[in-house]
Amino acid sequence: MLAYICSRLLSLALSLAVASVVIFAAIEVVPGDPAAFMLGLNAQPEAIAALRADLGLDGSLVERYGSWIVGMLTGDFGTSYTYRVPVAELVADRLSVSIPLTIYAMLLSTAIALPVGVIAAARRGGPTDLAVMGVTQLGIAIPNFWFAMLLVLVFAIGLRLFSAGGFPGWEAGLWPALKALTLPAVALALPQASILARVMRSSLLETLGQDYIRTARAKGLNERQAVLRHAFRNALIPVMTILGLQFSFLLAGAIIIENVFFLPGLGRLIFQGITQRDLIVVESVVMLLVFAVIIVTFLVDLAYAAVDPRLRRR
Repeated sequence: MLAYICSRLLSLALSLAVASVVIFAAIEVVPGDPAAFMLGLNAQPEAIAALRADLGLDGSLVERYGSWIVGMLTGDFGTSYTYRVPVAELVADRLSVSIPLTIYAMLLSTAIALPVGVIAAARRGGPTDLAVMGVTQLGIAIPNFWFAMLLVLVFAIGLRLFSAGGFPGWEAGLWPALKALTLPAVALALPQASILARVMRSSLLETLGQDYIRTARAKGLNERQAVLRHAFRNALIPVMTILGLQFSFLLAGAIIIENVFFLPGLGRLIFQGITQRDLIVVESVVMLLVFAVIIVTFLVDLAYAAVDPRLRRR
């Protein structure tokens, strides 16, 4: 088990190193000068040069990359070109929205998908299974931003149960904050729940066809006991992969939803950084999102080892 963890940690470190180079190179080749963009079209060359020096843009690519990496490792993400405040402060403020939104959506997705997938597998070929497959196919096909706007029309404008957007802040109280995140979380969760339910069904059906399940039935276990006591745990292995990918997708891919609902999260911060040519914000936030994706993948691998004893002997 220790050797397995060490190998995964080495893979994690290498992935982060490669990702940092790719992110820095991709953002640096974007045309345009942030200093010239900030000062406008009529800015004097001397003013642009002075601003570039102030922002640390006059160094070589190697120097700037090294400075950025050292800062990231020490918790100093640099200073935003636009807001003139530390990027760490901007990220901390936005994480207080993005992380709860992601967790909320994940809980909703899992709470819906797992029982639905189990019921569909247990009633394979029946009306319930066909209905589940049809609804999940529709959930996968519908874009989440369109579904988000539909939720706003029905529950915010029509029924007036929720606000159409904005975030009051956690200082306003737990319920107002969660209420503001409910529609965005549902918009993010239902398409992911459709995918997860189909994976749960397929995995459980495959597991139910194994020899040890037939042996358990032959020993007198009914269908419910065979599914819940024997098949369910082994069927969770591919489901955990999807859960890890979904957490990463929900955290990194909520840019459109956060803009639909005017939520001050990481997705909206990246969008603003791109439109304002705030390269240090975009680099740092994207690197943090990549780090989150890799960490989640690492945790999923550890969960694999906990579920499947064969991995511990590697």
